[in-house]
Amino acid sequence: MENGRYGRQKKRLRTFGILLLSVLVLFGGRKTWKTVLENQVRTVAEEGRERAPLLFGWIFRHYYPAGSAAEGNVQKNKGEEWWLDWLWESLPLYRYGTVSEETALTAGREDPSYQTYVDNRRFATEYEALLGWGGEDTQAGENHESESGQTGGKGEESPAQLAENTAEAGAEALPGKGLVYPREQLADYDFMMSHFFSVHSSTTAGRDIMSAAAFLDRDLSLAQTADQPQILIYHTHSQETFADYGPENTEAGVVGLGSYLAELLKAKGYNVIHDTSVYDLRDGKLDRSRAYTYALEGISGILQENPSIEVVLDIHRDGVKEGYHMVSEVNGKQTAPIMFFDGMSRTPTGPIEYLPNPNLESNLAFSFQMQLKAAEYFPGLTRKIYLKGLRYNLHVRPRSALIEVGAQTNTYEEAKNAMEPLAEVLDMVLQGK
Repeated sequence: MENGRYGRQKKRLRTFGILLLSVLVLFGGRKTWKTVLENQVRTVAEEGRERAPLLFGWIFRHYYPAGSAAEGNVQKNKGEEWWLDWLWESLPLYRYGTVSEETALTAGREDPSYQTYVDNRRFATEYEALLGWGGEDTQAGENHESESGQTGGKGEESPAQLAENTAEAGAEALPGKGLVYPREQLADYDFMMSHFFSVHSSTTAGRDIMSAAAFLDRDLSLAQTADQPQILIYHTHSQETFADYGPENTEAGVVGLGSYLAELLKAKGYNVIHDTSVYDLRDGKLDRSRAYTYALEGISGILQENPSIEVVLDIHRDGVKEGYHMVSEVNGKQTAPIMFFDGMSRTPTGPIEYLPNPNLESNLAFSFQMQLKAAEYFPGLTRKIYLKGLRYNLHVRPRSALIEVGAQTNTYEEAKNAMEPLAEVLDMVLQGK
């Protein structure tokens, strides 16, 4: 009689324990009931075996074969804990009792900050090649033959000589203007490459990449209105200056050019950010090669804060042989020529896999369309588009351009005179004119 009463009381206590555990699971959170669960694992397992021995045994052996009674009590108890953990892990309240759901779901993902660190390390290593390749400077001179890669180009020509040669090649000369090239003529790969591009030996520019039709058909008109930032101007090499730079003319550098270009574009209704950060000085020392790494960090932050920006312009000044002075008359002013510069993210043996540029074709199209507009409306303004092997941060936007303005042998006034026609050319392309 007493044994029967004791058995019923024990069963009631177990039933109450299961109900209490259920209430704690539903309303208490994991911290409240985790200890209770751990203490009750064996009791709950015993209850399960008593009430549904065949079902419990089959499920238990299926998910943890080594936990059968024949393997001993240690393995059996371990198996019971594993089985119950598997069961409770199916409940969201158990899984997320001590951590947020977002944390639990992202726990296995790669740390993005670590990946950024790895990418920057690889990027910095690659840009050490700039020391060997001479950065983006062309080192042009009076007897200089630009490295033309596989194109067989004629080398670096003066802007005036280039205009004369292209007119002789069949481009249409407009009264009082420059040259207009028929699409059929531009479709000739050899003609396009020899007249518009100079290819450095560090890269290659084959027919699979260089398509005039693809460049011309690319719509580069702006989608965003001017109520948000549209254009970013910055300077990887902010310390580049011109011949008349000095204590009394401290603005005679590329940063001064950027400020003037920003003013001209704002006057046309564009929303412009001019980043005057110094990326090529570290601890007071010039560091031109790693400046691209530092600049990428800087402009990435600006672009993240201003996702509406569609155009990114890196304004430079070329480095040429001393005594080599490039100047043309544009709009009645002595003007330093500009040169659009594109990084191909490839060597002669193929793409640089860890420096991808998904915007390469758009970058090339942007330069090519501006080059053609300059030839049509401002003859003598531009040199050939220069192609080199690395990426030069042009991957950040489809409408990214690295623009060399004059050289160290030009005066600031000559370089500044190039900004007005450059602003006009930019406006034509960005408006789809």
